[in-house]
Amino acid sequence: MRALDIIIKKRDGFELTRNEISFFITNYLEGKISDYQMSVLLMAIFFRGMSAKETTYLTQAMMNSGEVFDLSEILGVKVDKHSTGGVGDKVSLILAPLVASCGVPVPMVSGRGLGHSGGTLDKLESIPGFNTKLTKRQFIKIIKKNGFAMMGQTENFVPADKKMYALRDVTGTVESIPLISASIMSKKLAEGSDAIVFDVKTGSGAFMRTFDDSVALASSLVRIGTEMGRETIALITDMNQPLGRYIGNALEVKESLEVLNGKGPEDLINITVELGSYMLVLGKRVKDLDSAKKILNEKLKNNDALDCFYNMVKLQDGDVESVKDISQLPTAKKQFKLRANSSGYIQSMDTTMIGNSACILGAGRQKYTDIIDPAVGLIFHKKNGDKVIEKDIIVTMDYNNSENLREAIELLSKAIRIGRKKVSPPKLIYAVIDKKGIRKL
Repeated sequence: MRALDIIIKKRDGFELTRNEISFFITNYLEGKISDYQMSVLLMAIFFRGMSAKETTYLTQAMMNSGEVFDLSEILGVKVDKHSTGGVGDKVSLILAPLVASCGVPVPMVSGRGLGHSGGTLDKLESIPGFNTKLTKRQFIKIIKKNGFAMMGQTENFVPADKKMYALRDVTGTVESIPLISASIMSKKLAEGSDAIVFDVKTGSGAFMRTFDDSVALASSLVRIGTEMGRETIALITDMNQPLGRYIGNALEVKESLEVLNGKGPEDLINITVELGSYMLVLGKRVKDLDSAKKILNEKLKNNDALDCFYNMVKLQDGDVESVKDISQLPTAKKQFKLRANSSGYIQSMDTTMIGNSACILGAGRQKYTDIIDPAVGLIFHKKNGDKVIEKDIIVTMDYNNSENLREAIELLSKAIRIGRKKVSPPKLIYAVIDKKGIRKL
């Protein structure tokens, strides 16, 4: 078997076998297949696509390229949630302790932010001392003790994805549903969950901008999960405006703690409870969604989920006092108030531009080596559909370095459109996809 023959076969639009895909991934990791040959194969996949069978084979080969967690010693149905990424999406910080406090174990291996989209690990690391670099043994021990843990990838966790993603990022092959699906699912399956709920974003701040593309990705994820013996459900949710009102790492921790204290913005609470209700059903904690929502809402009121979060911070070496008194979390030294330049209603937002504005302030990174400022970010006072009077404050920009402030202001100003027409805010959830198909809401 030769790498060249496999490349030519895919270039010409033929289906690759399990053995061909496994051969290519294994030999690439061993250095017997070069980066340029893998780049050519990725480009062939980008243009020719992959069948459902091929995508599953690719997922399996990537998953088995490193350590696969065995969580069988943790009692119960282990359920994870994964978001395709968005702006202000701090749901995992709330959802994991919330679901765990209901008795469903939540193992969560998370990632870092890149570009306009934030990362769960970056948010957690804005808590002083918080350790995301757990060993598998530590991960299991914390879940057994507290119901959930949140960690980053170890060096030997799906190494094929790390190498392939680095190439995709510089060869223009990121936007491929088979490659995206295999990347996501290889990691989710390797972490050892029994069931997975996906939050697939759609809209101006999503990786998949259109509803149809989001459905295609969600369907692919559900199909792979089902074929691999995991209960899998995907929700298509809105990203035409930031989720919640805070964007930025420490800011998003603060807003998450508000929700865990029984407060916080309605859109963030509703999406969290909706995703959590599916997790409780898949985790066999309840039989129906209505019962699940009732339990979850009660947990947000009685501080059980908040206590679970505090315990996780303590068990992962974080400063618990800083999350009990959020004034101790990183706080920016300066603020700029972005005001409405006319009266009317917020018509729409370009959420990617908003995320990039926060990134320019230092809340995100354009490349993995960039250093994040955990204190900076944006606080939204108005969102889509809200009425504004000229000079009203729309966004407070928290910053430390004035060097890029003007650029961030200009980008943020372009991202928010005000008009005279009264408009309704976008729906939060558009559809649910499971092994039976799609159900539009």
